[in-house]
Amino acid sequence: MKMDTRVLILLSLFIGIGTVLHLVMPGVLFGMKHDLQLAMMFLGILLFPKVQYVLVLSVATGLLTALTTTMPGGQISNLIDKPITAFIFFGLYVLLSKGVKDVISAPVMTAIGTMISGAIFLSVALFILGVELGAGFGALFASVVIPATIANTIIIFVVYPILQSIMKRSTITLQKA
Repeated sequence: MKMDTRVLILLSLFIGIGTVLHLVMPGVLFGMKHDLQLAMMFLGILLFPKVQYVLVLSVATGLLTALTTTMPGGQISNLIDKPITAFIFFGLYVLLSKGVKDVISAPVMTAIGTMISGAIFLSVALFILGVELGAGFGALFASVVIPATIANTIIIFVVYPILQSIMKRSTITLQKA
């Protein structure tokens, strides 16, 4: 399992940016935050879609979102949610990367990935951990996950083409799966 140090440094920058975004994002409802760190994790997967990078990125993202969450039960929910979401996103990437243009597939996959992440996060918190938040799955999904989905999709729509352009001109090549 050979990993490029330059790629790991870039991924750590995405994780760092995502952690700051997650840390400063105020809790919206019952301590739940719009998870903008997902956008950074998805960017890392889009730019470096290799299993070993997805694993490192998802575990690090899960740990750091667990440390910066304000929701009761969010620590365990993040640790479970991020690796599952990352590999589902990676699977979508592998399926769609051959036939659909990145400019279309990246935002669509981001929207799907964010909703999957939110559903897993809420399911773990509400149904497995039994956290009482005073609102049901549907209300939390509509008030927190849907706005996060919109925000993450816009971030990917704007930032991903810019990063692709930068990467094409850099010494670090885009690594396709």
